[in-house]
Amino acid sequence: MKFSPAKPLRTTAAFTLVEIAICLAIIGVALVAIIGVLPIGMNTQRDNREDTIIGQDASVLLEAIRSGARGMDDLTNYVFAITNSAAVFDTNGLFVGQNIYGFTNSAPSYLTNGLNIIGLLSTPEFTRGFGGEPIPNVYRGGVSNHIVAYVRALSGIAAEKPPQNNDIMRDDAFSYRVLCVNAPMAVDSNSVNQVYTRNLGFNMRELRMTFFWPLLPNGNTGKGRQTFRVNVAGQTAQVFTNGLDLYFYQPQSFTNAPPVP
Repeated sequence: MKFSPAKPLRTTAAFTLVEIAICLAIIGVALVAIIGVLPIGMNTQRDNREDTIIGQDASVLLEAIRSGARGMDDLTNYVFAITNSAAVFDTNGLFVGQNIYGFTNSAPSYLTNGLNIIGLLSTPEFTRGFGGEPIPNVYRGGVSNHIVAYVRALSGIAAEKPPQNNDIMRDDAFSYRVLCVNAPMAVDSNSVNQVYTRNLGFNMRELRMTFFWPLLPNGNTGKGRQTFRVNVAGQTAQVFTNGLDLYFYQPQSFTNAPPVP
């Protein structure tokens, strides 16, 4: 009986423990880098979303105030508080004191309709006494008004919007604080044409709205800040209603008239 020679055993290729350890180290470094980038990406996405919401809300509020809107009762679902820190100056232009007035949507409620909200946000920067007529400055006395509104975002996640009545959802909704400045147009009081400068001061105003976000549970705000400005040609009308002194822009339209021959 003939026997065939035994076949030599084949060597099997494999990774050594050292090679496996090196691979695990490389994968670990890559995972640490990826995990470190994820929070940055999520924060960037959150910041972009908040910037978009602020831009959209600013366009709505600016247009409502500059046009003197007296409807927009839907704002009662979003504007939950307005404060006015009124600084009083005497006839010599010296600071006398400060009064803080608060308006909320809880009893006694003042923010019951869009008329009150827009009228309060349009309060001039300088008035002759609290609730008085607009004046160009407080060099000869008056009140400097500091209007701040606390607002839940008008745009954003649909689950946070009315008719949502869950207090937890509403309290966790993205909110911000906005400073509304209804400033008279700066003019040169020493100008030769005093009539022109006086008329310009009465018929041209600057609306500035500075947004601070997000509004934190302790009342402070985060690092977000942006200011929007617009010039409004027209006078400010004062209306006393519902126990409040309200103000509304009266924008005017101008056309080119043919030259006088």
